[in-house]
Amino acid sequence: MKMKKVRIVALREDRKRILEHLQDSALIQVRKPDRKGKGFSRVDMTSQMQVFERNVTLTEQALKILGEYAKEKKSLLSAFAGRRAVDPDEIGVIASKAGSVIEVSKRIVAANKQIADNAAERVRINTTLAQMTLWQKLDIPLNTGDTKSTAVFVGTLPAAYDERSLSERLAAENPKLEFELEIQHSENNMTCVVLFAPISQKTMAEDALRSLGFARPMSPTHLVPKEKVRRLNNRLGELEKSTQAAIGEIESLADRREDIKYTQDYFRIRADKYNVINELEHTRHVFVINGYIPEEDCPKLTKLCDRIATCYVEYEDAGDDAPVKLKNNRFARPAQGILTMYAAPSHADIDPTPLLAFFFYFFFGMMFSDAGYGLLMVIAIGIVLKVFKPDEKMRNNLKLFQYCGVSTFFWGLIFGSIFGDAPAAMYNLFTGSKLTMAQLLPWPTLDPQKDALLLMVVSIAFGLVHILVGMGCKFYICFRQKKYAEAFFDTGLWMLMLVGFAVLGVGMATTQTVLYIGAGIAIACAVGLVLTQGRDKKGFGKVIGGLASLYDVTSYISDLLSYSRLLALGLTTGVMAQVFNMLASMFGTGVVGIIFLVLIMLVGHAINIGLNALGSYVHTMRLQYVEMFSKFYEGGGKEFEPFSLQSKYIKIQEDK
Repeated sequence: MKMKKVRIVALREDRKRILEHLQDSALIQVRKPDRKGKGFSRVDMTSQMQVFERNVTLTEQALKILGEYAKEKKSLLSAFAGRRAVDPDEIGVIASKAGSVIEVSKRIVAANKQIADNAAERVRINTTLAQMTLWQKLDIPLNTGDTKSTAVFVGTLPAAYDERSLSERLAAENPKLEFELEIQHSENNMTCVVLFAPISQKTMAEDALRSLGFARPMSPTHLVPKEKVRRLNNRLGELEKSTQAAIGEIESLADRREDIKYTQDYFRIRADKYNVINELEHTRHVFVINGYIPEEDCPKLTKLCDRIATCYVEYEDAGDDAPVKLKNNRFARPAQGILTMYAAPSHADIDPTPLLAFFFYFFFGMMFSDAGYGLLMVIAIGIVLKVFKPDEKMRNNLKLFQYCGVSTFFWGLIFGSIFGDAPAAMYNLFTGSKLTMAQLLPWPTLDPQKDALLLMVVSIAFGLVHILVGMGCKFYICFRQKKYAEAFFDTGLWMLMLVGFAVLGVGMATTQTVLYIGAGIAIACAVGLVLTQGRDKKGFGKVIGGLASLYDVTSYISDLLSYSRLLALGLTTGVMAQVFNMLASMFGTGVVGIIFLVLIMLVGHAINIGLNALGSYVHTMRLQYVEMFSKFYEGGGKEFEPFSLQSKYIKIQEDK
């Protein structure tokens, strides 16, 4: 879609109203001008933006905390539901309640912090309790100090001792040392000990204990260990009550969840608007908006500006640096997401979305290839679209798979696959017959297992068409850019050579006349490539460059062989479905057999749908990106991102 640069000049007093309407309409992408105009300045809204962004972050934290302690009841399909539509007047109501909602969010965050702080303190207390347990027999505090006549040592040694062995070790360290000791606890690698020595021998005692690895307790206390344990246990009880109270407060605020969501969107919208204000040029009385707009939306913008305020609006050509906005019909629009995942088209590209859409639906259906699965996709997605009315992005994603479901349905009819061979399997189970799907269906079918060679040829033929379409796009782009040599020699000759190889292959299966025609086309194109591919080089390099270019034929052959995955995935879907049908029919037609039949059919086909739908999606996308796009598509464009309401939970109700 062709873009225009737009410049809007309006009175500064109308700025708020104009920006709100522009944000609602999502018509323009605001851009920062290359240089500041003479006499203009910019208004710094950074501090206000930071306030709004902090509020957005705060409400996000509050919602996350509510999700942990007061989970929102949602159905499995609620993810498809669109944003809630609100009347423009309701935004004012949301704004008026924003202050109280922020206070609620702060309470939720504070309560969660209290829970986290309590948990951290519990860890510290439990660590201390583990240490105190070792000293339960001690009747003096762990930090007991020396008296006038006695040095006191309370601590641990990194080995197991009893009183006799420890006394012997200390005596061995210093035979002159006089001491009394008590072992409070001893295990494999630790001994808790209390030692008393004359104050005059304190240094001797310290040296002896140090040599054995003596260490003071990590949590000394002025309390007797039993009393310390009692107080710590009491504190644990208080922390538990505090935690439960905090959880209760969070749960009591769960009914404000919707208010928090809407307030978050309100501040997100305001932050976006103030971010735009930062990009605007201002004088004392006027302000200027610079941006991009699709050419077809220019009349809408002019009409909007005339209606809401006194504005001056001017347009000019945007040039090649402008962003790109894609415009496609209902059939192709769902595939735009597949294209933009790869890259938005540049101004030198064509929009390949219609071609991408056709081949994506076509190849997905050929890989998934089951009429039952396709019908399920179409019906289920139709119900979701009707009931939940999802937003545009989700709607396009669902429509993509719905169109893929239509293709899957028709390919399933061609391959004679309806939940694998379920109709034949069920008929045979209850009648004792041995019918096949080909016998049961009233139209001719292709069996991927029996007709694998034929389908391999068909798959490669479809691949050839796919590649030729991509090369045709390249031919058109070069021709449009008046690069005639590249169009005819670099692309046209290769296209004709591939056609020649195709005719040659047909001739090998039919008549020599067709074979000679194909060989002639291929040879003539090869000669043409040798003569033209080295045209930019000098002397003998022209011939070498031309000959070397023929090596690219291996790349095309490799690309064509990639399309064998069309057969492989289609075969996988059908075989897995038949295996589950066979397992389901193994238990007979009794009550137990019917129960197992239903369970295995439901679970088995659900697994098959999940695995092979994902495989079909990934491999179809690969065929587009690698085999087709590599022939012509460069990308590198910037997607059009209008100044709009980037909300998560609400959308402004459109005027009727």
